[in-house]
Amino acid sequence: MAEASRIFSRFPPFVQDYIFSHSWESLRAVQVAAAETIFHTNHHLLLTSITASGKTEAAFFPILTTLCEQPSSSIAVLYIAPLKSLINDQFGRMEELLRESGIPVTHWHGDVAGSHKKKLLDSPCGILQITPESLESMLINRSNDIPRLFGDLRFVVIDEVHTLTGSDRGNQIQCQLSRIARLTGKQARRVGLSATVGSPALAAKWLVGDSNIPCDVPEIAQNGLRWRLGLEHFFFANENADQSSDEKALDGVKNGGLDVGYEYMYDCVKDKKSLVFSNSREETEYLTATFRQIAARRHEPDVFLIHHGNLSAALREDAETKMKDEEAHAVTCATVTMELGIDIGRLERVLQSDAPTSVSSFLQRLGRSGRRGAPPEMMMVFREEDPLPNTPLPQLLPWGLLRAIAIIQLYLEERFIEPPRRKRMPMSLLFHQTLSVLAASGERTPRALAEQILTLPPFTDVSREDYRTLLVHMVEHDFLEMTEEKGMIVGLAGEKLLRSFQFYAVFKDSEDFTVRATGENGSAEEIGTITTPPPVGDRFALAGRVWEVEELDIGRRLVYVHAVMGKMEVSWPGDYGEIHTRILERMLQVLREDTVYPYLKENAARRLEIARHLARNTGVTEHMILHLGGSTWCLFPWLGTRGFRTVRRMLAAHAKELGVFGIEYEGCAYIKFHLTGDGAALAAKLASLAGSDIDPETLVFPSEMPLFDKFDALLPRELLQRAYATDRLDVEEMKTRFRDLAKQ
Repeated sequence: MAEASRIFSRFPPFVQDYIFSHSWESLRAVQVAAAETIFHTNHHLLLTSITASGKTEAAFFPILTTLCEQPSSSIAVLYIAPLKSLINDQFGRMEELLRESGIPVTHWHGDVAGSHKKKLLDSPCGILQITPESLESMLINRSNDIPRLFGDLRFVVIDEVHTLTGSDRGNQIQCQLSRIARLTGKQARRVGLSATVGSPALAAKWLVGDSNIPCDVPEIAQNGLRWRLGLEHFFFANENADQSSDEKALDGVKNGGLDVGYEYMYDCVKDKKSLVFSNSREETEYLTATFRQIAARRHEPDVFLIHHGNLSAALREDAETKMKDEEAHAVTCATVTMELGIDIGRLERVLQSDAPTSVSSFLQRLGRSGRRGAPPEMMMVFREEDPLPNTPLPQLLPWGLLRAIAIIQLYLEERFIEPPRRKRMPMSLLFHQTLSVLAASGERTPRALAEQILTLPPFTDVSREDYRTLLVHMVEHDFLEMTEEKGMIVGLAGEKLLRSFQFYAVFKDSEDFTVRATGENGSAEEIGTITTPPPVGDRFALAGRVWEVEELDIGRRLVYVHAVMGKMEVSWPGDYGEIHTRILERMLQVLREDTVYPYLKENAARRLEIARHLARNTGVTEHMILHLGGSTWCLFPWLGTRGFRTVRRMLAAHAKELGVFGIEYEGCAYIKFHLTGDGAALAAKLASLAGSDIDPETLVFPSEMPLFDKFDALLPRELLQRAYATDRLDVEEMKTRFRDLAKQ
């Protein structure tokens, strides 16, 4: 208490007033810990504590105090966040905190007016809140101005670090901070914020980068878990409320094309301020349209909003504003864009459609509710097709329900959260940063360029020979050009890439078409974007509604539409993330144990009981290889995305000697195949392979172009294949599972 009192007394009056105005009776543990590191050391800081624990204020209270004590002569604090919406939200919160301080705050991203940015450029000071993409643009287009803008940069605050560690976007930030430090000759202190870091040690190592400054990771005591959690299951071909097989109708209410699962989800949220999460934009769109359809049929108000990355800024901000209204009972259907730390006040309930893909995502979504004293509250609802009599065994298991239980139990029992993975060969980012550095700095000899690029933190495992291969390829395809003085400059193809604002982003995007809806007064309101426009007269879904195409402007990539009644499915390209092996292993344990989980509702408990009975009677819980009849067999490896992918490729690469053909698979759940022989012989062969040296590059086919990241299509095939084998396969996990076969 004495230390907290000393810290509070050091805060400037405007910080103290802010604390009083929010009725905080004392500093929280995370705020004391942050202040101790910032006030008493020169270390970096990683703050990991639960959602809504005050991490942002914990970081900024002492940072602002040091700025008041010793003002900076340039931008003093760089705040980097992965989402525009998060920056907009934090901008409003920082404006309130800084109102009486004299310290300006500027937010900077693609939706911010140029006049707002010019003010900062003319007089660089205070706090700059920015996305990695806008910071990349600044490094390329204002390289000579970086020392003036950031010459006295004191702190870099990186929000939601769990979304960045191990990703190209996070590695891009590492490059940016290193480049700024080299241009200014000064290392700023770094503060990372997250509620769900799986391995604080690995996250701290990522935060340190090449700065050679220690990173403090204070342990914050957490209160005991208090959750309101429920899981329910429905067969969507069954209209009975109790999911029974008789002909009893749903209390006299017919669905009219909807199913009982959606009706249940609607009733879960209709009178509560809620967020409804899905694992894809497609499902988010469909859910929104379905809820609106139910509301119209029941003659109830349409309180349903939508929030995802393909909507216009105006629609996203409208949803955020309405969710912040304490009096409103708005319901927003969202993807990961609402998963992160936007402050939307007290949320009564979170609804999750199907299971999240990770423990981290589950905790982030659960933590959106229950703020300001109330426990977090989440309902998960699972919809499954009523199986036919001839449905194959693996499709009779409720994989989503099993995954959800496994995720919940892993955290309850072990506090497990997925640790970050480090990419050892981020070749797409290497291509990007090579062009970015040359565009910013001008001509470099190949040796000087290699020295500059390969010493950036993400590329320390890339060999000089592999980088030479990349540079030769970039010259051959005009991305780079060799001058008469044997220096490297950006080539014509590289200049074409750099001219597009899309170059600044390292995540995969598409050449989307902007959708504009014609209003009654002839105006055209922007709705969002779609990847492929339908022809005139056809219809598609966006923003939870259906639109009919009036006109296409292919040259300007515009689609003019008007709203019509109805509901349709929609599709965007996308990767829904990796699943960790611990989740699959815990799913197997769920089938093996007899535990009664208190959060399962009646239908879900009955569905799990049936699944356990089936799994035990068929041998799923004891044997990885099962005979499904005839020549059809099934392998249940219980591995996450990388290990499962490696097993699939191993079966395909050695198909002839294993006697395997007709391979099919579903997610990370199972692999079906035909076999000339028996399962025991196959198990013996796979166990034998586990004892041999397996080069993961042999599991990539010679003609294959594994395209995952943004610039992969522009890279040499041999580097793509090596990067795929290095970063997307896990031979050791596969070997461990094959050795397990010998014990069965």
